[in-house]
Amino acid sequence: MLVQRVPMTRVRVRHDLPPAPGRYVLYWMTAARRPRFNFALERAAEWARALRLPLVVLEPLRIAYPHASERFHAFVVDGMRANAATLAARGVLHLPYLEPRDGAGKGLLAALAADAAVVIGDETATFFLPRMIDAASAGVKVRFETVDGAGLLPLSLATTPFGRAYDFRRFLQKTLAPHLRQTPLPNPLEGLTTADAGLVPRAADERWGLLAQRAALDEQVPWSELPLDRRVGRVADRGGHVEGSARVAAFVKHRLSRYGEERSHPDDDAASGLSFWLHWGHTSAHEVLAAIAEATEWTPDRIGSSKGGKKEGWWNASESADSFLDELVTWRELGQVRCRTTDDFDRYEGLPAWARRTLEAHADDPRPHLYTEAQLEAGETEDAIWNAAMRELRETGRIQNYLRMLWGKRVLTWTRHPREAFDVLIRLNDRWSVDGRDPASYSNIGWVLGAYDRPWAPERPIFGSIRMMSSASTWRKLRMRAYFARWRTPHGALPGARDTEQTDLSLD
Repeated sequence: MLVQRVPMTRVRVRHDLPPAPGRYVLYWMTAARRPRFNFALERAAEWARALRLPLVVLEPLRIAYPHASERFHAFVVDGMRANAATLAARGVLHLPYLEPRDGAGKGLLAALAADAAVVIGDETATFFLPRMIDAASAGVKVRFETVDGAGLLPLSLATTPFGRAYDFRRFLQKTLAPHLRQTPLPNPLEGLTTADAGLVPRAADERWGLLAQRAALDEQVPWSELPLDRRVGRVADRGGHVEGSARVAAFVKHRLSRYGEERSHPDDDAASGLSFWLHWGHTSAHEVLAAIAEATEWTPDRIGSSKGGKKEGWWNASESADSFLDELVTWRELGQVRCRTTDDFDRYEGLPAWARRTLEAHADDPRPHLYTEAQLEAGETEDAIWNAAMRELRETGRIQNYLRMLWGKRVLTWTRHPREAFDVLIRLNDRWSVDGRDPASYSNIGWVLGAYDRPWAPERPIFGSIRMMSSASTWRKLRMRAYFARWRTPHGALPGARDTEQTDLSLD
């Protein structure tokens, strides 16, 4: 019955039942919040066409997720609005739902699933979503599948975490190539039976106000009534698949060719800037790869034969494109595999044993300063560069790529114990970063304290064998005068000319 285009390596059948005599196919959109390049939506459309039923998309947003703020909510609502317009034009009924209070949405999925023939959800490794999906599946009494569109590698193929990017790259070089030809469709919604609001069960509408919420999304969201952290205000960037696709196109056209050499320099930042839209599922690694392939005339036939874990000579797109794809695929999906296969990715105990040993051996080393978390959050340290990076994070939801690594390293020198440093970094990142609470974020913070790295000699105060970075060397080797002029604060001082990576840390 089902014309199967979505690879079964992407599909997890949670309730293996025949389709029920329902009125529609239901897609529960929680992670891949986009109507393009979306394997889960494509799978739902496959079922809808096979059963000759309309397609309904439920796109809810919980109110009580950790660090819930107007910053994150507004970004997701932008995406809901874009989805509503695109799905309506394709004959799909889009039902957004903003939970007004904690627990108010309980039972909503089950209520809509009761009238569905098949339910499709997102399979993901991110944040609290895997636990939420596992818990909600008990209330679905019809055929229920979750579909993975998290990255280029199907998550089901990696069953253990990898301690180094080199090892994961070797795994990718042996495994990934055939999956590069199994890509989601840019437009998976052709040939569907038109859905309309009459499909919404009356009892569900009365209890959860689905049609009223659908209308309110186009008019005015009641922000003042939502219990959100408004201290973390909105950012200038807008969410949604339309904006995400525009960002992909702009990066490929204007910055990809400079990515390899320029991405570390704050004054001429050639980084992709795509992490917000990747994190919230408004774009995907498949869409990014498709844009790069079109611009560089790359095809999977150009994949190299190397299986040794080295970056060079594998993607064979261009030097800059190869460098970017290693970040997009190796590093980003390394974090996804870790989050999927372990439960300590956001805890100090998840750091490598060698890193914890060397950090704890130096835990009693004198610190040049000790700051409270509130002082750090306000950017009130003696380091003017760090303060500027923290201000950028508070106001824009991001920190420039290279400075994000320095930002993390410096906190180790200002807290009493490396465990405190790790926990503070997690909280600051998850609270303020639009792309926080993400596998890549947890990988980045872990790297600051030794994850995916090796011991470095000589041992230094506080850091031990952990790789060290200093503000002094950063100021010398990066072009960042314009960046600093924009983000400087009244606090702290610029570093002097001494190479503090070779001297006493207190001079940093």
